[in-house]
Amino acid sequence: TTIPNDASFASLWGLRNTGQTVNGDPGTAGRDIHATSAWDVSTGSTANVVAVVDTGVDYTHPDLAANIWSAPSAFTVTIGGTNITCAAGTHGFNAINKTCNPMDDNNHGTHVAGTIGAVGNNGVGVVGVNWNVKIMALKFLSASGSGAISGAISCLDYAVSHGAKLSNNSWGGGGYSSTMAAAIGRAQSAGHIFVAAAGNNGQNNDVTAFYPASYIQSYNNVVTVAATDSSDALASFSNYGASSVTLAAPGVGILSTTPNNTYSSFSGTSMASPHVTGAIALYWGANPTLSYTQVIDKLKTSVDVLSNLSGVVATGGRLNVAKMITSGPAPTLGPKVVTAVYSGAVTTQFDKVRVTFDKDIDAS
Repeated sequence: TTIPNDASFASLWGLRNTGQTVNGDPGTAGRDIHATSAWDVSTGSTANVVAVVDTGVDYTHPDLAANIWSAPSAFTVTIGGTNITCAAGTHGFNAINKTCNPMDDNNHGTHVAGTIGAVGNNGVGVVGVNWNVKIMALKFLSASGSGAISGAISCLDYAVSHGAKLSNNSWGGGGYSSTMAAAIGRAQSAGHIFVAAAGNNGQNNDVTAFYPASYIQSYNNVVTVAATDSSDALASFSNYGASSVTLAAPGVGILSTTPNNTYSSFSGTSMASPHVTGAIALYWGANPTLSYTQVIDKLKTSVDVLSNLSGVVATGGRLNVAKMITSGPAPTLGPKVVTAVYSGAVTTQFDKVRVTFDKDIDAS
């Protein structure tokens, strides 16, 4: 298996669980998303853009900077009837002050971004599920962690219109919004996957809706994520739902990037969701021609099914990115060229397959 040299990799139990102690509790080896086996196949693609709809991202963080999306050219966005021009090289959008500077002043968005795509194998800090990816920073939550639904809609529309194939939405609250629902519908029409945290109320979302996660009941591009600990138990705070929560992922004691070249350990379904977003990005980057429905189907059928998650989440399982990517469709290969002198039956050197010709070979 492919092991990166990042200094704190041993602490990232969600990627590789060796039974290390997390928050004072020993984990259970193997209860992880099996990232190291997935990295044998792919470590990500910078052609894949992932939007982080959150408190912004510290795009100068040394463990993120190389994987931050930059606008290839200047462009103008229209928000609330106001035209905002963003220069080439800017890294996303700030829906709070209507600027092109999505710098994080809270911690949360930078932490989420690190789990998705902290630079891998650079000898320092942590590593994301993707060693290589492009993270688009979209800020609608303030330094205090609050924001308006209208800002979330602006960020999602921005992501879809600027090439992000999926977004991570580790936020919740505000109840049902027809305008937010319409924005997710527009994203669905564009083939964009909307990954949402299930929520931290310890509630059954089948009974009590939690938004935006509960938009899964109306749109098939929504993936919702519960949190598990390092022994695969559902976290005590995690929301769940046999029909309204898709799967579980590591969300307790997750170490990741925080602003100003720091690292912190957080817990929440906010931390579980980016594991899934990162896994989708890794798989889709290796299989870029697949539709969003094919990708989501693959995610669902690749989980590690666990008895304690049966009837708790729709798939009954926890994310397994290795199973996703190692059993995916075969890569597209170029033409095979075999040069041979015809003498009845020949064996090619390329495939070591016995080939019998029943007619003369065209010299061309």
